[in-house]
Formats: sequence, C-alpha cells, structure tokens
Amino acid sequence: MNKHAFITAHKAQYGVLTLCRLVRLSRSWFYGYDASWAALQGREGRRAAQDVALLERIRHFFKASKGRYGSKRIHRDLRADGVCVSERRVARIMRENRISARLRKPRKPVTTNSNHKLTPSPNLLGRAFHCTTPNTVWLADITYVGTGEGWLYLAAVKDMASREIVGWSMADHLGADLCCDALRMALDRRGPVPGLIAHSDRGVQYASGDYRKIIHRARLIQSMSRKGQCLDNAPMESFFSSLKKELVHRQRFATRAQATAAIFEYIGVFYGPPAPPFSHRLPDTGRGFRRNELENRRVGSTITLSGNRDEDHLRVSTRRRAGRTCRRR
Repeated sequence: MNKHAFITAHKAQYGVLTLCRLVRLSRSWFYGYDASWAALQGREGRRAAQDVALLERIRHFFKASKGRYGSKRIHRDLRADGVCVSERRVARIMRENRISARLRKPRKPVTTNSNHKLTPSPNLLGRAFHCTTPNTVWLADITYVGTGEGWLYLAAVKDMASREIVGWSMADHLGADLCCDALRMALDRRGPVPGLIAHSDRGVQYASGDYRKIIHRARLIQSMSRKGQCLDNAPMESFFSSLKKELVHRQRFATRAQATAAIFEYIGVFYGPPAPPFSHRLPDTGRGFRRNELENRRVGSTITLSGNRDEDHLRVSTRRRAGRTCRRR
C-alpha cells in the first residue's frame, strides 16, 4: 500500500493532517495528488470513450474492405472521412482488438515429397564432401524458378570433385522424367562408372522405379539424405543458391523458354569450366582457375613461382612468348 492509499484509508479516523505528519508529507501534496489522479482518470476515461468510437469506425472500414485493409489503409479512410487520428493509434486499437488483414503468403512449390511408401536408400555419403577424384560421387537435386507462365523446375546432377554440373533437365512438372533426363545427360557426357555413388534427397522422383532402373543399369550405387536434413546435400544447395543469387534474382522471366535459355547459358558457359580469363573463383570450386594456373594451361606447361613478383612476371612473360613462337612454327 502506498502513502496516498494509506492516508485515504485512515483519514476518517485520524485526520489528514496527523497522517501527513506521520508519513512526513504535506497536506498540499495529498490534495494535489487527488486532483491529479482525478484529472488523469478523466483524461483516460475520455480517451477510452474515444477509442470505443474509433473502434466502431475501424470495424466499419475493415468490413467494407472485406478484411483486406491494414492499419495504413484504415487510417487513410478515417482521415478521408474527417476523423483526426494518428496511424499509430489506429494500429494500437486494431492490435488490441485482434483486427488484422488477411495477408497472402507467397506460395512456394515443394520439390521434395518424402512422404511416400517407397523404400529409401541409405545415406552412404554422410556429409563427406571432400572428394578429389571425378566421377566418384554425383549429387542430384531439384529447384524451381518463377516465370510469367508459372514455375519452371530444374533438376541438376553435380560432380562433387570437379564441382561441375554434368547433367541437367528443365520442365514445367515435377515428374520422375525430370530427374531421369538429368541423370541420362550426366551418363551420356561422362559415361557410366560402375561403383559411382549417386546421392540425392528422399524425394519420390529419386525413389521411383524409373530412376532406380537407370542407376541399376549403369551399375551405380544410390545414396539418399536423411529425412529433413537438407545439409546432407549441401553442395547442391550451394549451387542452387549461386544460381538464384547470380541469375534468377537479377531479372524477371516472362516465359519458361526465356528462363530455360538463361539457365542453360549460366550452367554451360558461366558455371562450368573452362572459366573465362577474368574469373576470380578458386580452383576447388570447379568454376575457374587462379591467373597463374590459367597461364599454365595456355602454354601447356607448369610454371613454378618463386614468390618474387618481378621474377615471376618475367618468367610468365617468357613462357608466353615461347608458346607463341611454338605455335607459329
């Protein structure tokens, strides 16, 4: 109990003056407190009454918009109707009364459907992504790209050692043929390698009979990620992230054909080796080479650099001239 409440409770028995002396306060403080509290109660009462009136107007405009308008649009309609109120007050009243617009959440397609009765293959990879021999492990996955005509789905196969996309396929559906075509392309380009691990998620496309038939005929070994563990296929997630950051999110595709052509160029020209001379990517990404290694490839020999910039520059320049002389002869 605070001092004012104590004095109020006992003032009829002992008097205000005696109680104020007891708690070491003046009578003016006590009566001033009463006046301030009464004024505050009056203001709060008036504000509460105004909030009730505003709530009715807010509900009217909210119903007129069929539940689509938020606080900003409701505030705009109130001001147009001659009601002087701030947007923050409108937002507070709507929040306190749980009035909120129905927001349309962007629909994103689900590319992995692991809720099927097909038996998944064991996870043989175990996130061991440090592979140095090509055609040892292939990674496969599906992603989507939005266009003006609808979704375009991309299935890709990636060599874990070279980081090269060795097979891909695009379509407007998520059928098993999408993944089968990507795997066939990889086999046509690299050839069947018995014992190669073909890793993917547990999607119904990769567990289908058609996909497993191709794996069996090529004498590959199928591996699947654990359920709900997208990081078991992290290198493929990294490729899709680069694709969307460097291509998809930079432009809008009016048609699926336009998106298909752009993705084909990205995979075949930009992402896959050989890299352009200005590439700054590291060699272990499979997407480019350091400048000195690129020069070595041009002249067809190995150059050992000493660490001295002037000496190394002279040495590389000499080998360039030697290479040009050999080609002229």
